Amino acid sequence: MSYSKILYSSHENIVRIVLNRPEKRNALDDVMIAEIKAALRAAAAEPTSRVIAIEGAGKDFCSGADLSVLQKVAKGSILENLHDTGLLMELFLLIRNLPLPVVALVRGKALAGGCGLATACDIILASDTAQFGYPEVKIGFIPAMVMAILRRSVSEKRAFELITLGEPITAKEAASIGLINKVYKEEDFEEKVDEFLKTLASRSQSAVFLSKRLLYQMDGMTYETALKSGMDANTICRMTEDCKAGISHFLKK
Repeated sequence: MSYSKILYSSHENIVRIVLNRPEKRNALDDVMIAEIKAALRAAAAEPTSRVIAIEGAGKDFCSGADLSVLQKVAKGSILENLHDTGLLMELFLLIRNLPLPVVALVRGKALAGGCGLATACDIILASDTAQFGYPEVKIGFIPAMVMAILRRSVSEKRAFELITLGEPITAKEAASIGLINKVYKEEDFEEKVDEFLKTLASRSQSAVFLSKRLLYQMDGMTYETALKSGMDANTICRMTEDCKAGISHFLKK
């Protein structure tokens, strides 16, 4: 498939999806969202893929919605706006349900829908110059769908502060509240990111998939139901070739 607003590449089990509108600070529009979803599905369909990374071209990760989208919001009917919000919801659900881990690589600004996209990923790696924020409140808007993910990442009070003040925070602060996973110095970012992605890609594909699915399935489960789901996943994992080979290798040491 050809893409007009993203770049797609695959190398050594790692798929990279690059938001490619640097002149627009990689702002999201309907075409880009559709292309990201298509690229994610294509990556998951590649037998050799182990990790998907999403990043932005140029100085910023993603500044949020394109101005054309905001104009549609202002003029659209309730049904038109419901359709538009559904496109973004589908993207967030797709990331959550993919069998592969999805890693956001954030440099520069990740704001509004761009911060939402990063937050929807399984892991966030950031440069120490990165900024994260949900400024929607400043124009009378709310980061509604992102709240479902945000409140699972940070405390309720920090989530409330982020969405009602709308002020950006540094990568260091984002890491301190659990919003992102790791912060690297800008000059070391590419090297550290490559190292992290290769390490993640080296892990058992079946174990990573089962872990991701179980972790997210436990949302809203009772303690007993979560334990039973874990028991089922444990049993399934024991039957995989990766687990059998791993145990055999360990016992031979």
